[in-house]
Amino acid sequence: MVRRIEVTGAGGVRLAAWEFADPPKTGETGRAPGVLLLHGLMGRASHWASTARWLSERHRAVALDQRGHGQSDKPPEGEYTREAYVDDAEAALEQLGLAQAVLIGHAMGALTAWQLAAKRPDLVRGLIICDMRASALGAASQREWEDWFKAWPVPFATLADVRKWFGEDDPWVERPNPARGEFYAEVMAESEDGWRPVFEPEQMLKSRQTWVYDAHWEELAQVSCPTLVVRGLDGELGRAESQEMVRVLPRGQYAEVADASHLVHYDQPDAWRAAIEPFLDTLLAS
Repeated sequence: MVRRIEVTGAGGVRLAAWEFADPPKTGETGRAPGVLLLHGLMGRASHWASTARWLSERHRAVALDQRGHGQSDKPPEGEYTREAYVDDAEAALEQLGLAQAVLIGHAMGALTAWQLAAKRPDLVRGLIICDMRASALGAASQREWEDWFKAWPVPFATLADVRKWFGEDDPWVERPNPARGEFYAEVMAESEDGWRPVFEPEQMLKSRQTWVYDAHWEELAQVSCPTLVVRGLDGELGRAESQEMVRVLPRGQYAEVADASHLVHYDQPDAWRAAIEPFLDTLLAS
């Protein structure tokens, strides 16, 4: 079963939330513990489908299309600030009745998750950070992304072309990565002249510029719930920084996934599950 649920985000923005499996049955007075899954920049809720399905054996797992992404609203003049993303996730927890929830975020979604956990500890019982840095990335990083978007050969003639470019031909790809090709194929939609992203690249850059220039250690230190920091060994979060994040977190833990790129959960789904399930088991038992 795949079920879409409407959420009203900050400023009235319409957001699409998704359940990819029936939630587990509970007793008349019981309720399955909630999980909110937050994708990264350019991602969409469906990237969490496999994770949400196994989570739904014991949790009510919901993935959110964040503003500007997936099937959520993409207002041309809308707010794409850190505050807006955090407020949207907060609204989703409250409107979906998920609190106290476990937040699982990838990349930008992980930053949103830990900022929300710092802001509203009453809504969050646990946190999983997937391959997101706490340090500032700076102006050079933003320029690299601007140049990268310009290099995309859009429109793509076919989805096979999408898979090949992002999985092999993209200059950011060090070695062939079919999972990466599939990841980007999932954020394309067919138009009259070919396949284009479902998001506006300018909105992605606008979103990104609200966090790349700043470090986020202060909010990390304010997260009071148990937190697991997960990195792919071939991802963007280095070992030294990830271990410093664990040290800064009041209740931090660490896990790593071998042979995984930045797209840890999508790249190596079985190893990802093995890395995070013991942490979730501990939360359930507490």
